[in-house]
Amino acid sequence: MDCDVLVVGAGLAGLVAASEAVALGRKVIVLDQEGEQNLGGQAFWSLGGLFFVDSPEQRRMGIRDSRALARQDWMGSSQFDRPEDHWPRLWADAYLDFAAGEKRSWLYQLGMRWFPVVGWAERGGGLAHGHGNSVPRFHVTWGTGPAVLEPFVRLTREAESRGLVRFRFRHRVDELVTTDGAVTGARGSVLKADPVGRGARSSRDVYGDFEISAGAVIVTSGGIGGNPELVRRNWPRKRLGQPPATMVCGVPHHVDGRMLEIASRARGSVINSDRMWHYTEGLRNFDPIWPDHGIRILPGPSSFWCDADGNRFPAPAMPGFDTLGTLKAIRDSGHDYSWFVLTRAIIKKEFALSGSEQNPDLTGKSISLLLKRLGKNPPGPVQSFMDKGEDFLVRDRLDDLVPAMNALTGENRLSVDHLRDQIEARDREITNPFSKDAQVTAIRGARSYRGDRLLRTAKPHRLLDSKAGPLIAVRLHILTRKTLGGLQTNLSGQVLEQSGEPVPGLYAAGEVAGFGGGGMHGYNALEGTFLGGCIYSGRVAGRGAAGTV
Repeated sequence: MDCDVLVVGAGLAGLVAASEAVALGRKVIVLDQEGEQNLGGQAFWSLGGLFFVDSPEQRRMGIRDSRALARQDWMGSSQFDRPEDHWPRLWADAYLDFAAGEKRSWLYQLGMRWFPVVGWAERGGGLAHGHGNSVPRFHVTWGTGPAVLEPFVRLTREAESRGLVRFRFRHRVDELVTTDGAVTGARGSVLKADPVGRGARSSRDVYGDFEISAGAVIVTSGGIGGNPELVRRNWPRKRLGQPPATMVCGVPHHVDGRMLEIASRARGSVINSDRMWHYTEGLRNFDPIWPDHGIRILPGPSSFWCDADGNRFPAPAMPGFDTLGTLKAIRDSGHDYSWFVLTRAIIKKEFALSGSEQNPDLTGKSISLLLKRLGKNPPGPVQSFMDKGEDFLVRDRLDDLVPAMNALTGENRLSVDHLRDQIEARDREITNPFSKDAQVTAIRGARSYRGDRLLRTAKPHRLLDSKAGPLIAVRLHILTRKTLGGLQTNLSGQVLEQSGEPVPGLYAAGEVAGFGGGGMHGYNALEGTFLGGCIYSGRVAGRGAAGTV
């Protein structure tokens, strides 16, 4: 054999799997179709959010969490309802044990640290036993995505210096090799070197081929979010309507889903392909890195949200509450985009942008930059989008804002009077402490958490109050992101056949495995669970594969 364990994909899950296999004394080769500049994959671009349960950070913020409450939220969100959800359900419970147990202490020992204010992401649909996080659980890593990667890059690079790990970049797997029914390696194409920057589209010019034999193969190649055609092919039409004609991409082009088909040809079972996680608050990046590069707004709860015709979305389609519920509402409207209408007072406190590159203070671990978030102006990256992004409009009066919105789309769909009637109705609910408006109640509820009151939720005010202005409109695109289904795996990370039997020698981890089991999230995610799912499933698969060699 050329190695004991062959890892296909040098993203977060692949690096974790490689480091775990090396720790058990195995020799590892890591392949990736991209160049060395993309080591770490799409995790590099992430905000670094991790899902912990009953953490010290939560307790310091006065948050009472427990494994039982987290499981209630997870199962209410996942809504497992298929026979093939057997392994995803078991993976969900195993991951909850990890998140409520050794996850934080293990990562802390590896050098990770977290921002002390815990975020409250994906607050859900309104029922205690339904979708959403009952309490804040989103722990932003100090240093964002690069800091999540750093321990595993360090461990694998140290192993490389000892001859235990070899990286083979620009090696694209085209076929898994099987011998007597077992997966024993991979063959494929060696792509020409391409000096493009991290995340940029690289060439697919071939100048050679390769074949590598191994005692076990771990597929950690990611999802399908960079392949809009594949997203549309798998789109859940019965649940979310027709797929959008236009979308922006939240991940680089190399997140293409190729290995799902290649692994299926080696008898791997792909399940829950119609389960996916795409965001509704996407912006076109004015300085794109990859094709159709989109950036997600991480909104606080106060913006007025309406469809392309200016109809306000009903609860729970509110900023930060129910991602797929809002996605369905947008698709039911018959349009690919929607609108936020808000004030300067809201944007300076409630808007953050997802990604390491959009948060230089957190990524650079800069206290001085971080303190500017408490100032009078929007964060620098948000201001840049306001100044340069095609999706932002700023006007003093609604009478001027609405014509500008119509001009931006060229569709003339919006009526000033229609929008004013709805905004004024919302504003009337602000003038006293009582309200029947679900969003106004949610804003007040958010401010009862001191983390939101300090950093993420503006003081309630009338949108048409000139003192809070100017008014801002933001056109929002659907943003591709995560695959929630994938290769079905057991609790050792072994890929299963349709019969339920393991495919000898084949393992999978990360997004290509639905973060575990072929879809441990079910239909919905609680956020902070994607990076953690890569870490946990990579650890399981690395240990599992090493134990079989």
